[in-house]
Amino acid sequence: MGFRCGIVGLPNVGKSTLFNALTETQAAQAANYPFCTIEPNVGQVAVPDERLEKIAAIAKSAKIIPTQLAFVDIAGLVKGASKGEGLGNQFLGNIREVDAIVHVLRCFEDDDIQHVNNRVNPLADAEVVETELMLSDLESLEKRVPAAAKRGASGDKEAKITASVLGQALELLREGKPARLTEPKDEEEARLFAQAQLLTAKPVLYVCNVGEEDAATGNALTEQVFAKAQAEGAKAVIVSAAIEAELVTMPLEERGEYLASLGLEDSGLARVIRAGYELLGLKTFFTAGPKESRAWTIPAEAKAPQAAGAIHSDFEKGFIRAETTAYADYIALGGEAGAREAGKLRQEGKEYLVQDGDVMLFKFNV
Repeated sequence: MGFRCGIVGLPNVGKSTLFNALTETQAAQAANYPFCTIEPNVGQVAVPDERLEKIAAIAKSAKIIPTQLAFVDIAGLVKGASKGEGLGNQFLGNIREVDAIVHVLRCFEDDDIQHVNNRVNPLADAEVVETELMLSDLESLEKRVPAAAKRGASGDKEAKITASVLGQALELLREGKPARLTEPKDEEEARLFAQAQLLTAKPVLYVCNVGEEDAATGNALTEQVFAKAQAEGAKAVIVSAAIEAELVTMPLEERGEYLASLGLEDSGLARVIRAGYELLGLKTFFTAGPKESRAWTIPAEAKAPQAAGAIHSDFEKGFIRAETTAYADYIALGGEAGAREAGKLRQEGKEYLVQDGDVMLFKFNV
């Protein structure tokens, strides 16, 4: 299991340039005019994880398969999108289908690149998009909440719960706050709230697109965005789409030196992934053997059967147990055989909460 991030923002902030660089494709046409992206482009990227390489070396694996992350390049939103302006309805529908929103904000000056509002102000840009998402959710809930309340009054228990939790979200939206601040009181409310697929309930990662000269340190504009993210409980990272575009043209062995020359330790992709994992509460477990070593992404709260289900649904249905070795033990003891001999290979059952980095082998019966 990976996760699906929708890249949004106003036209000409660097969304498609970033998408092309991150996915090492030219699937999205990066052009200097609004609405150059009409249909959402989806790119799958490998999640870099140095642990997988080390595990594969010990297991003498013929193949290495990293987990995948999907980026969806969604066309630029403009004021009035919630009312259908600028192909707004289509764009909002595309956002509804992603797990998290990667909100690209322009934090660089360049007279050669037109800004849709003829000014560089990332906070104002963010407000335009957020307002449209909130208006869309508000319009939806003003119809759904009364309808659910009416059904609830007639004895429909689920509708009554739905009206309660979505009513809380509606009040937040009326106060100009995103629906993600809603606090479901139990698992049933959380389930029904998630089913509503509200746009402003999705976690947000702000990506500050800067020029090459500010990639390592940021600038006054990025400071404003980071302050906004902190106040909202969101995340923010600094990325130079221009640098990322340059990186993908280089041989792998030259990329580290190039980044170091700019004062950077890693690529923008790595920073976006780390922030995205933290934002969504994801973790990674591994499977290893002579045929292949592979990384799998699961929710932080996943137990052993759910981890097995990430490989195949039959594994979860017929789950018996999981032979589990912590990553540090696997490396220190030279793999499965060494861990077993040292008593570090554990037999875990259905209630085991998978830990990040676990190396697992599932036993199942179907």
